[in-house]
Formats: sequence, structure tokens, C-alpha cells
Amino acid sequence: MEHAERIKRLPPYVFAEISRKKKEAMAAGKKLIDLGIGDPDRPTPPRILEFIKEASDNAENHRYPIGAGSRVFREAAAGWMAKRFDARLEDDEIVALIGAKDGITHLPLAYVNPGDVVLIPDPGYPGYIAGTIMAGGEPYMMPLSKENGFLPDLDAIPADIYKRAKIMWLNYPNNPTSAMADFTFYEDAVSRAKKYDFLIAQDAPYSEIYFREAPISMLEIQDAKKHVIEFYSMSKTYNMTGWRVGFAAGSKEAVNSLLTVKENMDSGTVSALQAASARALLECDKEAADIRALYKKRAEAGFDALKAAGYSPLEAKATMYLWVDVPAGFKSMNFCARALDEAEVVITPGIGFGPSGDGYFRIALTVEEEIMLEAISRLKGIKI
Repeated sequence: MEHAERIKRLPPYVFAEISRKKKEAMAAGKKLIDLGIGDPDRPTPPRILEFIKEASDNAENHRYPIGAGSRVFREAAAGWMAKRFDARLEDDEIVALIGAKDGITHLPLAYVNPGDVVLIPDPGYPGYIAGTIMAGGEPYMMPLSKENGFLPDLDAIPADIYKRAKIMWLNYPNNPTSAMADFTFYEDAVSRAKKYDFLIAQDAPYSEIYFREAPISMLEIQDAKKHVIEFYSMSKTYNMTGWRVGFAAGSKEAVNSLLTVKENMDSGTVSALQAASARALLECDKEAADIRALYKKRAEAGFDALKAAGYSPLEAKATMYLWVDVPAGFKSMNFCARALDEAEVVITPGIGFGPSGDGYFRIALTVEEEIMLEAISRLKGIKI
């Protein structure tokens, strides 16, 4: 049976090829160190696990959840946004998500018609392109260059593209580059969204993994809310990737449009997890700070070790990744294949995040420090 055209339009999924090669290497008996996946190695903090257990014992949480999310969860999310960013939101400007990816991939279905343009960072999370194509839209790639601080050059986008745009995706702190965006950049983006009447979707799952100044929210900008929706996740902040909880906040129209899609596509976020997550947002600042400190320590150690091994990492400002220049003469996929074959280390080729990422590879800081340093020591032995 023939696949739908939307499936055929999806770009090759580089990470599937990496996974295949990793399985082959493991089957051959290689002792791999996996620095490829941004999945925390430490467990969910014990206090949050207790919240989950308590909420799971409540029979009221065994029923279908409310589509928008429980009032308790949405009020907690609004309280967290006010405390963390001084962003004032009503609970009907927030919707619970089954992890941020749920919202990212469903949002285009609420706004994008065939032929509409979606502005997408390159390199960037593959879900932005996938969601656009599934909705019949046309991805327009915004290159992120080292010279421009891995921010898109908003002046380089033609006016006719802006006029056709429905959504602009931003992601700061940025995966994979770890770059940060400032207030001036956000104000510029918002002014263009107002001028051309498109929605800015800011993907912010790494908002709490920062190493110097705390990231800001676009919702702190005066009169920005009408044109902005932001996506937050419990996954990285609290080591809760497997529990699948997040929320979207911002434009009431955008939140309700996303909710309409979700109500027709899924049955909502598990009620017990919403209850536990609400408590985590309000009560677990220390746990979040401890996780942040762990990644800062690993990032600093990994940066120094890579420099000593002859590589050129970019200084990590945030996230759980290091973004590293591929050695001269290599494409990212070829170099990462060599790392797997010769060093038995799994790293992620930059091409997997878009053409502008091909000169780099990404290291995830999701193993214990001594294991990460052993992996970098192995990379030093690759014949370049």
C-alpha cells in the first residue's frame, strides 16, 4: 500500500541511521559510550517520585483527564511563569501537554494550510519540519551561524516570505548549539510578527538549564502575548523525560487553537502526573537548581577535555549539550561514523539538525563525568 504524500515529503531521519549503526556495533560486542541522546541519566528526584505516588493513589486521577489540563496544573504553571519570568498569564492562556513535542508537532495543524510558510531554525529540532510537512506547509529554513551568535538573521528573510508565514519557530536556550537570545532579538522578532501577522512559537524546554544569566521569556515583552506561544517541559528541568508532561503558554487564541487540535487527536495528560508536576513547579526549585549545577559542571569539564584533545567546542551557555566543530576535511556524518567505528563513542552529527549543522557534532552531557571524559579521551585517538 502506498504511503501518503505527507510521509514521502518527510526528510530522511538521520537519527534512525545512527540508531541502526549503534545496534550493529553493540551486536558485534563493542563497548559503546553513548553521548548521542539528550535523555538525563539521573533519575527523577525522590521528592517528585513521592508526589507521583501520592497522586496515583487518588482514584479521581484514574479517570480521563480534562483536555486543557487540570485547573491545579494550569494555575501552578501560571504561578511558575510569574515567579520565574514575571510573565502574567490566566489559566485559559495555558494548556497541558503530553511533553513539549506534543504541542510542537500539533501546533501547525491549527494554523498551517497547504502552501503556507513556516520559518524554521537551521540547525534545529527535527520536529519543527515534521510538524510543518504533516500540516501541508512549506518549511523556510533560517540559517543559524556562529558569526551571528546562532541567531537567525531576520533581515535576510524576504518580505514575500514573511507575508506567507504563519509560524516562526525559535528555540532558546538552543538545541543543538547551546546559544542564548537576548531581549533585543526577541523584540525585533515580535515587531515582525506584529507587522506581518504571524505567530512566534518559542520552544523552551531548556529554560532552566543555564550556566550564567537566566534566560528570559518572550512573554515579558510588552504587548507580545497576542503573537507568542511558548512551550515548556518538565523533562529536562526535573529529569522527567519518560513521564511526558509539559505545557504551552501565551496567546489565548493560539492556546485554544492548539487545544482544539489536541481534543480531536489525544485524550490529554495523565491526571496524576499533572498533580505531581504542579507540586514540582511550585515546590522543587532546589531540585531544579541541583540538576542545573550538575550540567554546568559537566559542561565545563567536557569543554576543557575537548580543548585538550585538540577539538574546538563552543562555550556552553546553557542546555545539556556541547556543540563542537568537526575536524577539517570531514562532514559531520562521516566523522561521527569514524567515532563509532574507531573510538566506540556515539555522538550526533550536526547534519541531523539541518544543512547548517554539517560542520559540527553534538555531545550530550547525559553520562557521569568520568564516563564522558573517557569518551573524549577515546575521541582523541581518532585518526584525523
